[in-house]
Amino acid sequence: MLVLSQLIAVAGQFPTYFVIVYVVGFIAAVTIGSIAWYNSKRPAGWEDAQRPDFVPDLEDKESKS
Repeated sequence: MLVLSQLIAVAGQFPTYFVIVYVVGFIAAVTIGSIAWYNSKRPAGWEDAQRPDFVPDLEDKESKS
């Protein structure tokens, strides 16, 4: 809780749009990274793991034909 209150105090020293850009950028990086990780080759032992429904399948269309 102390960390949250310190974060709010520090955020008050920056313009709001500056903080929003960092928050949106962090969320975008986590989302894109998660999609890339789920579409990458599975580590040993995870080969049969199911992909979540919300992750799009990014297979190359040329490799299917």
